[in-house]
Amino acid sequence: MSETPSPREVFLELLDGITEGRFADLARLYAEDAVVETVFQPVGPRRFEGRAVLAERFEQIGTHSPLELRARNVVVRETDDPEVIVAEYDYRVLNRGTGRTVEAANIQALRVRDGLIVHSRDYHDHLALAVAADGLPQLVAALEAG
Repeated sequence: MSETPSPREVFLELLDGITEGRFADLARLYAEDAVVETVFQPVGPRRFEGRAVLAERFEQIGTHSPLELRARNVVVRETDDPEVIVAEYDYRVLNRGTGRTVEAANIQALRVRDGLIVHSRDYHDHLALAVAADGLPQLVAALEAG
C-alpha cells in the first residue's frame, strides 16, 4: 500500500513533468473536477474545469509549443491549511526554433486533496512567455481586438 503524496510532492511531480516535456502525463495529477485558474492570462480563457479539459490543454501545449521550460529557484511554502501550498519559481524558457531564451517568473497556489490537485491559481509571466514564443505581435493584435 502506497502513501498518499503530499501537496509538495504532487507539485514537484507536476513541475518535473513540465520540465521534462511529459505533458501527456500531467492530467493524471488532477482530480476529475479540478479547477485551474490562469489569473493573468492576457487573452483567452482564464478558467479550466475538469481533468478532461486539462488533458486537452496539456496535449495542445505539448504538441504545438516550441518552448522548452526549465524550472529554477523553486521555493515551496507550506500554509496553515495542510491541503494548500504556494510555489514560487522561475522558468528558463528556450524557444527550440529560434534559440531565444528568457526568464519567466511564476507563482502557483495549489489545493491538493488525496494526492490530486483539486484547485490551482496560476500566476505566470505571460508576456515573457509570448516573447519567448515569438508571439508578441499576435498577443498585441489580440489585445487590440478586445
